[in-house]
Amino acid sequence: MSKKDITRFGRRTALGLVGAGLSAPFVLRDGWGQTMPELTKVPDSLKGSGEVRIATFGGTMQETQQKAYFEPFEKATGIKVKAFAGSDPTKIKAMVDTKNVEWDMAQLSRGSILNLMKRGDYFEKIDYSLVDDGVDKAYRFEYGLEMLVWAQVMAYRTDAFKGAVPKGWADFWDTKKFPGDRSMVGTTAGGYPEMEFALMAAGVPADKIYPIDMDKAFASYDKIKKDVVKWWDTGAQPIQLLTDREVVMTSVWNGRMAALQAAGVKADISWSQGLLKRDAWGIPKGAKNATNAQKFVAYSTMAIPQARVSLGIPYGSVNNGSNEFIPEERLKVLPSAPAIKSQLLTYNYDWWIENSETAVKRFNKWLLG
Repeated sequence: MSKKDITRFGRRTALGLVGAGLSAPFVLRDGWGQTMPELTKVPDSLKGSGEVRIATFGGTMQETQQKAYFEPFEKATGIKVKAFAGSDPTKIKAMVDTKNVEWDMAQLSRGSILNLMKRGDYFEKIDYSLVDDGVDKAYRFEYGLEMLVWAQVMAYRTDAFKGAVPKGWADFWDTKKFPGDRSMVGTTAGGYPEMEFALMAAGVPADKIYPIDMDKAFASYDKIKKDVVKWWDTGAQPIQLLTDREVVMTSVWNGRMAALQAAGVKADISWSQGLLKRDAWGIPKGAKNATNAQKFVAYSTMAIPQARVSLGIPYGSVNNGSNEFIPEERLKVLPSAPAIKSQLLTYNYDWWIENSETAVKRFNKWLLG
């Protein structure tokens, strides 16, 4: 992300937090190069001792979490954070099954948590008495709390179409108006096919996507199959394909685009008809430091820590108060911002939990056909 992306905050309101014993001056985080809001006090209920062991997805996300969450949480609460890259629901299952739970909490999706809970008792209930009222109810569920909003969207080379701008999946499918090779998500690394995009390309309205009509989705896939030169399975792949000009359009995780654009690559996001997805915190059943994990869940979803993440990496907040601490220019690239969120389809994790096995098997057979 370019340092130019971050501007000064226009407002320094504390959103009523001062009355709750909290204050929020703005400080410069040396070494991070950004002006960040600082939460100097936290409720006594979040303070403690000992440690909390957190599994993350690693990479730039963990680096951002280190500055936005981990370091300030340690200073404010007295609880030491130990972070581990490589969060994986299969590892959590094995840990709980063997009663050797090495992580106290993990970054997962709602779908991963609910999938495991269908098989057994793998997660602790979230203590919502600790959680900030600003966290939208849409992100709350019994065994997890969503803490990060991101989007799976279309990205394209801005120098590929003589000034024409693709908007929506019908344009992605239109190889006459927008000629060139494409890339989409595959299933070799556990991903799910982007059948929502196939349906929207076929003209299905967003509010009619779920439950997914697989017959219609694969009929639509048939029309683009020969133009998809890569079915990607890691977030870095579509970025590299765009950079190397191997494709002119691809599906992509929105956060991956920031470094690409900061590097000067002529590429942009089309938000229209993207999928709004979320990451969640889950506390494995039997975690040794479950109490500290509950405190961290609460701290990390407060308005200011959430805003710090959005300033460090272009993912959105789950706390309705966070936007007060984010400059208008930054909001223009966040999937949680109202102007962008209104263009996105909320991903239906429940449908995929029930139908993923069937969908993936059919996709793999289709791909080989």
